Amino acid sequence: MPPRQPPPRAPRRKPSPARKATPSARSPRLAPKALPQNPFFALLGAVQTEVDQRLRGFLETRLDVARRHGPEVLEMVSAVRDLCLRGGKRLRPALLVAGYRAASERADLEPALDAGVALELLQAYLLIHDDWMDGDLVRRGGPAVHAHLAKRFRSVHKGNASGILAGDYASAVALEALSQVEMKTSAALPAFACFAEMQLDAIAGQQLDLIGGEYDVELAYQLKTGSYTVRGPLRLGAILASAGPKTLLALDRFALPIGVAFQLRDDLLSAFGEPKQTGKPLGNDLRAGKRTALLAAGLKLAKGKDLRALKLAVGNAKATDAQLRAALAVLESSGARATIEARVSELSQAGLAELARGVSRQGALLLTGATEALTSRRS
Repeated sequence: MPPRQPPPRAPRRKPSPARKATPSARSPRLAPKALPQNPFFALLGAVQTEVDQRLRGFLETRLDVARRHGPEVLEMVSAVRDLCLRGGKRLRPALLVAGYRAASERADLEPALDAGVALELLQAYLLIHDDWMDGDLVRRGGPAVHAHLAKRFRSVHKGNASGILAGDYASAVALEALSQVEMKTSAALPAFACFAEMQLDAIAGQQLDLIGGEYDVELAYQLKTGSYTVRGPLRLGAILASAGPKTLLALDRFALPIGVAFQLRDDLLSAFGEPKQTGKPLGNDLRAGKRTALLAAGLKLAKGKDLRALKLAVGNAKATDAQLRAALAVLESSGARATIEARVSELSQAGLAELARGVSRQGALLLTGATEALTSRRS
């Protein structure tokens, strides 16, 4: 048999002469001054455009490779591609860029933007497996990957198994994408170690969430969500920009409370957000019986018939919309929602206090804006 050829690298856009001149000449496209009231929103919009283009090119190349293996493999890879390109705010790549700028205000941004592709693929892997474990059939306004594959292969079992493989595939190509990022030799080992740590923490947090029992909910949030949503992207960006220990420490101390606040906001949105905006069905967490901080507060604060109404919906796959709305009303009237809102505010202030030292001025401005984006969002 002839030796196997390595898969082709995703095509890279050639920068125009104006962009190629110097790092400082290129940075205005992503400069936070474009929107003074919240510089992170300006960054987010620019990063979304850049990362979407890179992600699309990378995944088109992977589809070309998949076609060589036949329609069954192509179907699985296409499902991953469709999920990745079906919306997504690109918060994590934007935070990676913010971490990069926290370490250096002038370094060329291409490595950070390319690394954003790896982050989006990592998230796809986690989302695919998470949806399968939770039995969720909808993601980003479309079918979850395992649900889509079950329909295509006309088998729930094959769809579930293929969904697991699709997640594994996304994890593998995330590493491939990171390996294609042009970075200093001294940054390579720390960058890959950081990437692995994100996955390991997320897996540990997911195990806590899956098995249940008594555990520290906020610790689980740090592991399951904060690790790859806030701390990991910030740390990876700073590493790519050759950050020193002081900057890395400041970013870690900022990220831990902000990562928890992000997940607490997600709990609130899952409960009280508009399904059209969140992309999640009404009362999805309640019906699934997820042990969220919001539910824990509700079970502690609710009494009598309110407590019974809440328990009637929790973990009840057959709960009606009326039962779910009654349970949500209890979370509101008992003070559970206000309790979580207050905790989000407390954690946000704790994170912001860590930006007084160790990060660049531009980085501090971006991360202050990021705190608002992460903890006050509506979807």
